[in-house]
Formats: sequence, structure tokens, C-alpha cells
Amino acid sequence: MARPSELRACALQCLLETDPLTKTEAVAAMAAAHAAGRLAVDSGAVPAVDGSIPGRPVRPELVPPRLVGRRSMATQEGRAMLIHALAHIEFNAVNLALDALWRFPGMPVEYYTDWLRVAKEEALHFSMLSAHLQLLGAAYGDFPAHDSLWEMVERTSGDITARMALVPRTLEARGLDAIPPLRAKLLQAGDPAAAKILDRILEDEIGHVEIGNRWYNYLCGQRGLDPRAAYGELAARYRAPALKAPFNIEARRMAGFTETELSSLG
Repeated sequence: MARPSELRACALQCLLETDPLTKTEAVAAMAAAHAAGRLAVDSGAVPAVDGSIPGRPVRPELVPPRLVGRRSMATQEGRAMLIHALAHIEFNAVNLALDALWRFPGMPVEYYTDWLRVAKEEALHFSMLSAHLQLLGAAYGDFPAHDSLWEMVERTSGDITARMALVPRTLEARGLDAIPPLRAKLLQAGDPAAAKILDRILEDEIGHVEIGNRWYNYLCGQRGLDPRAAYGELAARYRAPALKAPFNIEARRMAGFTETELSSLG
């Protein structure tokens, strides 16, 4: 399929792609084309949608979170299920970055190039986890998964301030907290290669959450909103999950959370 010559239209086309491998390859090609100057950014255009958002493979089966099975990390199947769950998160993260890139007009060009970077890195994370999953005798789609991350993307599709507040700086920020204990479990289970992948993911995710923080604060400034007060109102309106300890305070600090915000975490 021919790719559009405008970045946001190309991002939408990548978002509509259903095959994970084709999607990740298309994201990499889009990033390379933009770096080479072959994809311009039209911040005022609203690309036409011709397909289901997001494009998904037939598998994995999507089930409520309580029905996603868990197995002992002492078994290869248990580790495969964990890596599969992480791969699914990263696949959804590719889609959410593409959605943030194409959906919202009228932002500075830097907003779109930031989310292009996120899409490229999330696609790399998915590819790394998928390759490791194959080493464990499984493939993406072999186990059920849940769709909580994308549900918040859908809820905030009409409000870019809510999207920045509740997806990167809330749901993705939870990943900053979750990765260190997961890494420790994988190391204890004798899987240093998976632990190394998580090291890379954590490093990149700090930058992704920082992008969400930066653009959230930009939007609050543009709209004359107090960021802390607006966050509480948006979290209530869009039913964001409550934040739960433990928190990776240093990673959150590096991702742009203020000392006041960090102290309020308890």
C-alpha cells in the first residue's frame, strides 16, 4: 500500500494496520522517511479515517483483566505469559502514540515529532519482546490479554489535555513503577535477557512520560488551567485508576513530575 506524504496521515495508516509485524515495520519506515525529509507535518489537517481504530490482529483474545491468567515465574510458560503481557502493553503503546500523532490538530510541529519518536520506540519494544517470546516457545497472540490502556485512549479521544494527563502521565507512568519489581522477578527466575529488555524499556519510557508531562503543562498554560487542579478534575471525569504504591520516585522525577506532585504520592 502506498504511504501518504504527510506525517499525520501516514501515522493514521499505520494505526489502521492489523498485522503487528507490518505495523512495526511501517512505523520504522515512517520515522526513517520523516528523518530523511520525505514526510512533512500538516498540523491543521485532519486525516480521513477509513477503517477500524486501532487495527488489531485476530489474536490475542481480549478479556477482562481478572481473566488474564497468571503462572509461576519458575516455569517457562509462566515467564512466557509475563513477556506476552508486556508485549501486549507495548503493542497498545504503539497504537496510542500513533493515535496521539494523527488525532489532534493545531499543535506545534514538535508535538507531532515527539509522538513519532514514541511510536518508533514502542514499536522497537514490541519487537524485542516478541522475539524473546519466541525464545520461550510462544508467540504474540498465544495468551489472552486485556485492553485497559486502549479504553482510556478512547475515553479521551475528544480532549487532548485529558489524553496527555491520563495516558502518558498516568497509565504509562505506572509502568515506571512496575518495571523494577518485574525486572527483579525475571532475574530471579534466571532470565537476564528479559531483564535487559526491561532496562531499555524503562529508559525509553521515562522519556515518553516526560513528553506527556511537557505537553500537558503546555496545554494547561494555553488554556489558563492550574495543572494540579485540572489533573484532579480530569481524573475524576474520565475515571482514571487510583495511583497505588510503590512508586519509582526517581524515574518519575526524571520524567518531569514536580516535587510537589511526588510528595503527594505518599
